[in-house]
Amino acid sequence: MKKIGIISDTHSYWDDRYLKHFEPCDEIWHCGDICSTVLAERLAEFRPLRAVCGNCDGGDLRLMFPEVLRFKCEEVEVLMKHIGGYPGKYDPSIRRQIMERPPKLFISGHSHILKIKNDPLLGLLHINPGAAGLQGWQTERTLVRLTIDGATMKDCEVITLGTPGRHSAM
Repeated sequence: MKKIGIISDTHSYWDDRYLKHFEPCDEIWHCGDICSTVLAERLAEFRPLRAVCGNCDGGDLRLMFPEVLRFKCEEVEVLMKHIGGYPGKYDPSIRRQIMERPPKLFISGHSHILKIKNDPLLGLLHINPGAAGLQGWQTERTLVRLTIDGATMKDCEVITLGTPGRHSAM
């Protein structure tokens, strides 16, 4: 059994509450637009980090993380990509991979909109954890925690961090 902390779109912004909320987690998964190697390294020092680069991530982060990541956690096949769309409207850049070999869990970011939705056609769960940073149009900053136990995904929790305000970036 693994408890996973899922975060996206930090855009270089560090919030000490990331560590507080990810304390019970075994791993952290970042869905892109990290925008700071310091932020990525800080998360990775706290818990094992899996991440994909986003459209705003520069060269150093693109060397550290792939654009698409497919892996197994417990018995659940996971696919991560920053720009991914959502069930019924998958982004063309990932649609073929999803349709030809559907994962059980598809995680994306980019929209800054929290969305957790089943895709009954493909038998997968889609999670977009929203945005944890300050940049963007989100009205609420969010994180997600999820437990994966064998082939079962359960205990999905949305954590709100408040509204974006004026703060400094890393």
